[in-house]
Amino acid sequence: MKKYGQFCPIAKATEILGDSWSILIVRELLLGSSRFSSLQKGLPRISPTVLNTRLKDLEASGILIKRPISGQRGHDYRLTAAGKELSSVVDALAVWGMRWARDEMDDDDWDVTFLMFDVQRNIVLDELPDGETVICFQYPDLDEFGTWWLVCTKNDIDLCYQDPGKDVNAYVTAQSRLMTEVWMGDVSLSAALKDERIKLFGENAVCRRFSKWFPLSEAAVVPRPEVSR
Repeated sequence: MKKYGQFCPIAKATEILGDSWSILIVRELLLGSSRFSSLQKGLPRISPTVLNTRLKDLEASGILIKRPISGQRGHDYRLTAAGKELSSVVDALAVWGMRWARDEMDDDDWDVTFLMFDVQRNIVLDELPDGETVICFQYPDLDEFGTWWLVCTKNDIDLCYQDPGKDVNAYVTAQSRLMTEVWMGDVSLSAALKDERIKLFGENAVCRRFSKWFPLSEAAVVPRPEVSR
């Protein structure tokens, strides 16, 4: 943990949260992830060693607590009161990031794995038919991880990058970057559907309610700054 040698509360907070991945781990915990495996899904590029180290650091700083899971292997990670209070900090970073930190995106930033995990945890199940609904997302521009399946039931959504062997109720096909831009509110969903940059095929009961069960990122509504030319 880096020490700044200042009594400033911003400096002290940064000593705890300024290491790489720390604030993103808090983000994932705030979004409901509590197992090591689910944290890895939300942070697909973090190594297990670094994740384990950062979790220990955050536990030592009083941000989270680690508890064994009764009758199961592994542990459960939960935010303390101090950790939960970071919600407003993370929200403020999300707004600032949407407004000021996304002008230059590297190719590596268009991460379809994180996109699909974010889609999974935001799908509105009540807008899908009763029973099991299988939705297949296809990204023809990708050689790897170009096909994903969402197996949706009343209370759960299973995300698969290998064919689960189930009948598909609806297919969603688009370029991966475009889908990310739509998800983040950079490109209009209705416009992408109208000009068929996003193509839907399958049961009408699923396809016609696409905009209802595919809600977009919570950050998509953040207004962009009006920068004078």
